[in-house]
Amino acid sequence: MTARIYQPARNAMQSGRAKDNWVLEFEPETARQIEPLMGWTSSTDMRAQVRLRFDSKQEAIAYAQREGLAYRVEEPKPATRKMVSYSENFAPNRVVPWSH
Repeated sequence: MTARIYQPARNAMQSGRAKDNWVLEFEPETARQIEPLMGWTSSTDMRAQVRLRFDSKQEAIAYAQREGLAYRVEEPKPATRKMVSYSENFAPNRVVPWSH
C-alpha cells in the first residue's frame, strides 16, 4: 500500500500565502462499494480513514521511512495569481475594453 505525502490546497475562505501542514494519506487498496440496502458508499479499507499531519515534508518522509511505508511525494504547484489594483480597471491603456 502506497502512502501519498502532499501539501493540501487552501480553501476559498483562506487568504495569505502560508501553507503550514503536510499530509500523509494512504491510497485505497480496494474500490468503494455501494451498500444495497441504503445506497451508501462503503469500504472495507481501514487505512483510508487515516490522515496524518506533519509540520514539514521531511518529518512526513522520515515517518514513512521509519514505518517502512512505500510513499510518493507530490510537490505543491506554485501560485499563479496576478495581483492587480482596482484602478487598473480604468486605465487608458487597458488591453481588454469594457464590455458594458
